[in-house]
Amino acid sequence: MEDGEKKVYVSALKAIKDRRSIRKFKPDAISEMDLHTILEAGIAAPSSKNRQPWHFTVVRGEAKEELAQVMERGLNLEVKAHEPFLPDSMKFINGAFTSVAVMREAPVVVLVSNDLGRCTDFAADLTVDERVAEICNVQSIAAAIENMLLAAQEKGIGSLWICDIFFAYPEISAWLEKKNPDRGMLVAALAFGYADEAPKARTRKALHDVTTFVK
Repeated sequence: MEDGEKKVYVSALKAIKDRRSIRKFKPDAISEMDLHTILEAGIAAPSSKNRQPWHFTVVRGEAKEELAQVMERGLNLEVKAHEPFLPDSMKFINGAFTSVAVMREAPVVVLVSNDLGRCTDFAADLTVDERVAEICNVQSIAAAIENMLLAAQEKGIGSLWICDIFFAYPEISAWLEKKNPDRGMLVAALAFGYADEAPKARTRKALHDVTTFVK
């Protein structure tokens, strides 16, 4: 048992170090078994007060193309808008169009929602308790997402964590509400598929730059 646990631990560390953000995918489908393994890794994540606030909407086939069109349309509206939804982030919007292409190419896209989200309006007036709950729930969902990316890596499946959806947030949220109603607040999109590229590791900040030891 101890030897087995040690092997899993070493494997997890390797997956963490080997994982890359993939933006080019092969057309090969992911098996249902592997997809379920990835999703089950997500629901195994720790969560604040064991609330398990996540919900995963798996998008494939024609629905995925429909989602890509919705996002593309939202991005074009954002570009033309006099008052963009994310005015301070417009310098990054070209990358969002790249994310649309990635979503089209990847065999599977998973939309991740905060199923306990108190609001879908970023300007909503929340109480302190509600705001803290939202923060804790998003932390929990992030843990689920990371679990899924690492599980995919273990299976030899590439992935991309996509936050560019927020440039077209109103449009994508409205689409998701029609397809899978009452799932709270959309948090992220994940693309999964077999990698058709092998990007090098990106530079990381040094440990001493981001860590303080207090005695």
